[in-house]
Amino acid sequence: MNTAYKVLSSDADIFAAALAQVKVYVVQLIEGKPHVIADYAGPVQKWTPEYVLLAGMTYRRDEFEFRVRLPKK
Repeated sequence: MNTAYKVLSSDADIFAAALAQVKVYVVQLIEGKPHVIADYAGPVQKWTPEYVLLAGMTYRRDEFEFRVRLPKK
């Protein structure tokens, strides 16, 4: 069974995830496409237009995709 998730693509998405303190998954992008899960990081600690800080690690927003799992219905 596939897991449903939401990609955090905007500042508003990341802000909402930070407020909710949900676990964020980091996916490495290769040539702009999702490749592999790089980390099951945790809640957003800080973000800028260029970077996201999760679990003490800084990730470039143009090199990684950030996802949260959606609750099962």
